[in-house]
Amino acid sequence: MEIIHETNSADETRSIGRMIASTMLPQTLLCLRGDLGAGKTTLTQGLLEGFGALRPYTSPTFVIMKQYDLPIATSTGIKRIYHADAYRVDSEDFHMLGFEEWCADPQGVVILEWPERVENILPKHRKEITLKALSEITRSICIS
Repeated sequence: MEIIHETNSADETRSIGRMIASTMLPQTLLCLRGDLGAGKTTLTQGLLEGFGALRPYTSPTFVIMKQYDLPIATSTGIKRIYHADAYRVDSEDFHMLGFEEWCADPQGVVILEWPERVENILPKHRKEITLKALSEITRSICIS
């Protein structure tokens, strides 16, 4: 089943992220797909807000993975968020960094940008979110 949202501002995109976070269970892998500028980082900011992660929310592009330990576990038991970016790495790098352990964390959620770069190590069980820039401010967010 696919759910498609259209947003007309960064605030609306973050709001969709907060809504998605409220539905997540531990051990979920969220794969965020979309071109540069499609809104992946903005959506992630909303997800992190929704999970209750403390700021600042920084992009993991150069550090590969940023871990957020939540000050208060969510009602579903999520205590950690792993925000990873595979843009600059390959599957072997991700494997060596502990990707499988992040995904297996019984109290964690993994948000992965650029999953197509490590497609061959992605578990079958995952949520896919595809973002598209429809104009300078309008975004399409497809959740499947």
